[in-house]
Amino acid sequence: MDFPPEDRFERWREWVGRTHSPVELTSDHAADFRAHKRILLLGEVTVWPATVQPLVSRRTAKMVRRSDPDTYNLTLILKGAVGASWGRRDADYRPYDLHSQNSSQPCTVRVGRNAQAVAFVGVEMPKDLLALPRRSADRAVDRRLSGREGVGALLAGFLTRLCSDTDAYLATDGPRLGAVLADLVSALLAHTAEADRELSPDAARRALVLSIRAFIGRNLHNPDLTPRTVAAAHHISPSHLYRLFEDEDLTVGALIRRQRLERARRDLADPAQRTVLVHELAARWGFTHHSAFTRAFRAAYGTSPSDYRQATSPPR
Repeated sequence: MDFPPEDRFERWREWVGRTHSPVELTSDHAADFRAHKRILLLGEVTVWPATVQPLVSRRTAKMVRRSDPDTYNLTLILKGAVGASWGRRDADYRPYDLHSQNSSQPCTVRVGRNAQAVAFVGVEMPKDLLALPRRSADRAVDRRLSGREGVGALLAGFLTRLCSDTDAYLATDGPRLGAVLADLVSALLAHTAEADRELSPDAARRALVLSIRAFIGRNLHNPDLTPRTVAAAHHISPSHLYRLFEDEDLTVGALIRRQRLERARRDLADPAQRTVLVHELAARWGFTHHSAFTRAFRAAYGTSPSDYRQATSPPR
């Protein structure tokens, strides 16, 4: 949706005021403001990917007293620079940092520098949705959090993937995705506050399973990736790992095998990789024995890797 240049910033202020915690917005670019935003409603959680020109957002003590939705807000910075201040305390953020904010606390956020637009993904969720006590969450909020490692990287990856292909989701997926997101935020805040023991058992289990799945996806190329090495990397016993996946669709070993086969099948169908030998593609995804790869591929897809490549080749 587009508006005349003189109306854009006012429209943006109205939109933000209707959908988020009340804030005061100002911008040096108000005369010709440009911004783009989508809103994903995931049950009680709101996710909003956006790109905006530089602006300043102030949530004052008076605004908190007048209206407090009692939410925690996270912002994953994708491009540009952001700064925030809480009284005498300041923080600067760069891409793949996470800015966290408590709607009950005054805060000033400076989005962008000079004329550079900022791209980010915002998350807003009720405080009661988190699976850890508020006192623990409050200790972690208002800190700069990293989205480049550990649970923060898992959360950042989930958010970027969530926003990249929304057409594939059904309306009924929203609440489930919101629950996963709340668990990841809970795990990150618990880790930051050094309060992992205060996570509810269900939230801790779900967060660990997500972390294990992400670890498997990053290490499929390693032929030594096995349930035992996965368990060791997460400092749990193999029996604990098996119990974690009792309610999942696949065991850990079957999950590794299926993901490796899916990656190999994708490469076999890729026209740009027609000259790469089948056994080289298989080795790329951790299959060290060509015959074992061929048997597994045929069992999964009903055809051999070579025949599959031929059937998916574009006509000449």
